[in-house]
Amino acid sequence: MRYVDYIGNLTRLAVEIVNGDEPSGLRREMFRQHRIAEPDPERLGEFLPRLLRAVEVASHGGPLGPVNALLEQHPPLVRVDDHNGEGAPHLHFAPNGEDAVSWLGRSCSAALAHVVCGDPAVTIGRCHAVDCERFFVDDSRNRTRRFCSNACASRTTVAAYRARRKAGH
Repeated sequence: MRYVDYIGNLTRLAVEIVNGDEPSGLRREMFRQHRIAEPDPERLGEFLPRLLRAVEVASHGGPLGPVNALLEQHPPLVRVDDHNGEGAPHLHFAPNGEDAVSWLGRSCSAALAHVVCGDPAVTIGRCHAVDCERFFVDDSRNRTRRFCSNACASRTTVAAYRARRKAGH
């Protein structure tokens, strides 16, 4: 596993959680590999505002306080792991089998710290569509993605087209 892939996957996981998405295949696989159970909804609800503030900072820059606060509340415990010989050695930021919110806090705080520092090159964006507040990980070649999905991009394009037509008539 390449380090940038691990940071990217943890960042995708943070974005999925703040967007309130149903568990994806990535989330299920990461939880399985790291022996993490789905988080208790009440504890996740308490954790979510702090994670959201850190993802917001990572998406547009700004004061680093929310990322540092998340790091302080959930300090990473850096270790090297190879998943019992099933994978290449790579860094983990939390022990396998830890409770879900602690594991998410440690892992996502470390990944978001890497994102705000620009290393490795993982970028978070926020959808530009009207009435959409979703975040996304921009893995496009030149990091210019503006929408969370094709549906939002299409809806925005159609609305702009209709507005131009209306203005022309």
